[in-house]
This record gives sequence, C-alpha cells and structure tokens, in this order.
Amino acid sequence: MIQVAIVGTGGMGTVHYSNYQHIKGAQVAALVGITPQSKDCSEKWGVPLFEDIPSMAKVVEVDVVDVCSPTFLHKEHVLQGLAAGKHVITEKPVALRKKDAEEMFALADQVGRQLYVAQVLQFTKEIEILHGLVKSGEYGSPLDAHFERLSACPRWVQNGWLFDKDKSGLLPFDLHIHDLDVIISLFGKPERFSYTSCGGAQKSYQEHYRFLYAYPGMNVAAEAAWFNADFPFTARWRVYFENAVVANEGGRMTAYQFDHEPRVFDTEDEVKIPTGINLPPTGMFYRELTHFMDCVKRGAPSERVPRQQVLTVVELLEEMTK
Repeated sequence: MIQVAIVGTGGMGTVHYSNYQHIKGAQVAALVGITPQSKDCSEKWGVPLFEDIPSMAKVVEVDVVDVCSPTFLHKEHVLQGLAAGKHVITEKPVALRKKDAEEMFALADQVGRQLYVAQVLQFTKEIEILHGLVKSGEYGSPLDAHFERLSACPRWVQNGWLFDKDKSGLLPFDLHIHDLDVIISLFGKPERFSYTSCGGAQKSYQEHYRFLYAYPGMNVAAEAAWFNADFPFTARWRVYFENAVVANEGGRMTAYQFDHEPRVFDTEDEVKIPTGINLPPTGMFYRELTHFMDCVKRGAPSERVPRQQVLTVVELLEEMTK
C-alpha cells in the first residue's frame, strides 16, 4: 500500500483526496496544512493533520508527498518532501523560474527519489488520441493548430495571491500552462514565439493573451483570458492536418475530411470521480494519480510528463512574464 501525505487542502487537495479513495493500493495517511479548512478536512476525512512536512515525516511513514498548496509554496514544499526521502507529486506549475525547477529535480536525483508534475491534460482521452494521430501520421503532418482557454476572472481565490505575479505567475502560469504543456508535448520546443496582451487600466495584470509559436512548416496559436465579465469557461482546440481537421469542442472530438462522414472519437472516461469542487465528475485526475502511483511502484520517472517537457514549459512562461 502506497501511503500518501497531501499538502494543502484547498480545491486541488480536495480533488486529489477524492480520487485517492478510488485508487487501489494507495491511501491518504496524513494531511499538512495550517488553515481552519485543513482542520475541518482532517476531522471530516479522519486523517491526521500536521503543520509542516518535517514534523509529519517524523510521525507518519509515507511514501509520497503530494503538494497541492498555492503556487508560491511549491518549491519549499517539494524540497521538504524530497529532503525527507519521499517521492513528490506537485501540482502545476512546478515553479515560476526554470532555475528553481532544476534545483527541485536535482535534489530528487541526489536523494534517489522521483518528482512528478501534475499536468492533468496529458491524462485526458482527447489529448491521448491527439498524440496518437500526430505520431501515426494517419491524417498526414500537422500544418496548424489553435488552442483556447478562456474564463471569467477567478474570484474564488483566498488572500488575492493569484493576482500577485511573484506568487502565481499570473495568467500564463495559471491558465495558459495547460495548453502550452500540450503544445510542447506534441510538437517540441518552438523555434520562436511571440504574444500580445491587454488589460484594463484598473487592473495590475494582463487579462487576455494571444500567443503564436513558430515551428518548421507549422504555426500554433493559443488564446487565454481571465475576462472581467461573467464569461463561461471555454476550453477547446483545433489541429489542421494535411488530410483532416480535428477539433475538440463542447466535449466532442471530431475529425473532418472530404468524402468521409465526420469521425467522432470515443473520449468517454471509463471511471468518473466526483471532484468535490466546482468541476463535474471526471476521470482525468484518477488516471493521472493512478499513473503516478504506478511510477512510484516502479521507482521510475513519468514518461507522460517528462522532466525536459516540464522545464521547457517553465522556461517559455518565465520569458513571457519577465
């Protein structure tokens, strides 16, 4: 049985806890947090609560520290987990600076443990299928792609840390990181990139970005926004291959060709787990954490979210937010 300690009991900590309840061979053995919510979760879930990772590690034997704390605490918590001799899972982004991410991976190497970064889109059926189409060349080479991730400005965040560049990296690190991770995993590091952004005069951050990534023979565009409006969350993408357009929108992934009926892919999750937050039941977190648990059993790095991919994403985002 793999024993897990969850650090942070906010939205993502709750999501991870809910999913571990359905993963055979994994058990949440401890929580780490200092908020009233952490105390409530400890009592509700019947899991002991500790104020910090070092004190937890002295009392409870765990194999994995799962970091779900706010972004600006990721480095501290990851380093503490590794220093305690544990494998570590951390929510995205791993860090806001490439040198910090490299330091975290270096310590993992030094202590002989693994560091896994939770880029959850890699565990959706849609992205798995898209990887297969790009790799197989079934529709020819990709010529162009477009990714969109738009939402109303998040008003759920506590203490305003999400709108502090030094603590969150703002919209690029919080929102666009999902699509950029997919882009890098599909097409590699771009030859160059550019972007435009805008924001209201009363805002201290940019609210909307358009990105352009240049590859040999192909361009990839992306859009991300925290609109100052009650705009419904929208996440969709489209890839134009030589012989088809493959689009994912509204929960439906379809390939369009001449002289063929549209091909609708089966993207239904076999297992759907309630998240405990304002997300519908989904299988992506279950598949993500199940994958990481399998990696822990094998003592192996993740082939789904490899180190170089993580570092490349952080490097590009850091350049955008200088």
